[in-house]
Amino acid sequence: MRILYITDALAVWGGIERVLRDKMNYLVEHYGFDVHVVTTDQGPHPIPYPLNERVKVHDLDIRFHHQYRYSGLKRILTYLKLQRLFKQRLKALIDEVKPDVMVCIRIESVNSIISVKGDIPLLCESHSMYYAFFYEKASFWYRLRFWWARKNLRKADCIVALTEGDANDWRRSHPNVKVIPNVVHLNDTGRYGSLQAKKVIFVGRFSSQKDFGSMIDIWKIVHLRHPDWELHAYGEGEQKKRFQKEIEETDVNITLHNPTPDIFEKYLESSILVMTSRYEPFGLVLPEAMSCGLPVVAFNCPYGPADIINDGVDGFLIEKRDKEKFAERIFQLIESTDLRHRIGSAAVKSVLRYQADEIMPKWKGLFNQFSEQ
Repeated sequence: MRILYITDALAVWGGIERVLRDKMNYLVEHYGFDVHVVTTDQGPHPIPYPLNERVKVHDLDIRFHHQYRYSGLKRILTYLKLQRLFKQRLKALIDEVKPDVMVCIRIESVNSIISVKGDIPLLCESHSMYYAFFYEKASFWYRLRFWWARKNLRKADCIVALTEGDANDWRRSHPNVKVIPNVVHLNDTGRYGSLQAKKVIFVGRFSSQKDFGSMIDIWKIVHLRHPDWELHAYGEGEQKKRFQKEIEETDVNITLHNPTPDIFEKYLESSILVMTSRYEPFGLVLPEAMSCGLPVVAFNCPYGPADIINDGVDGFLIEKRDKEKFAERIFQLIESTDLRHRIGSAAVKSVLRYQADEIMPKWKGLFNQFSEQ
């Protein structure tokens, strides 16, 4: 079977990029599928996550980001010009590859894909959630584009959501919605965290979605009672400089790091993982850390954490974005080594449901269903 994935780029150390890599590698290594991935903005950037050599990469060299050099009418005209170029080059590639099924990773591209795909089935992955823009202070232009993409998704053959909550939202506008959680690259080191280090870890972009500002507020509370514990945050993002300045002014034990390819080593060096996201289509770092034996604490935001964490068993969910309660759960874990180990041991077993051997047969079944139509 020949599968064509369509995305913007594979150029950053991101969750979507890592999951897509894992799925494509699995399809060629375990099922012998002929897998292609087409990007619009890869350019000369290296691919950070290693791909199997049998996965064929095609870059259309569109450079959608060039539109942001301009404002107003010129930006709109540039965007429309780039969309025309995208459709022309994508149509030529589809005619060359002749895929049995196509998969759209970024829903912003769906309208252009639909206009050139012909009769080839199109599946769309929901990595941004149906209601994502309600949680952001997004511009009118962004909201308009997201609304238009969501409207055109009705023409896709199937939407694949990561959680039941997001799937139920998509069912408001599409008759065929499936739930397939992310494949998670689980800990394969053969080691688990000792949970003795006085370190808490945060992993994610410094953006409004991840709300690291709330984590700083929580850590100020923790620091008053346990000043010898450290918070280490790994990521990049537009708010990083602002957070760095705030940390320096408050003098708490928080260190900001750049993203690292050795994130599992950082999990293993830590004793607790924390997540303060305002919304999460899935929340990949939760099962990653849990597979290392770490207890996790997260706000119960829409929708990912509640699908992953069984509160009080393999982690803690905090309702109503209660920072005091969040800090209290951290206190419990800091002050009880036995609790850390009990929660962490349960977490290791719990996340086995996200390993590739559990998730990828669901994708294979979906591909077979549509390729046989």
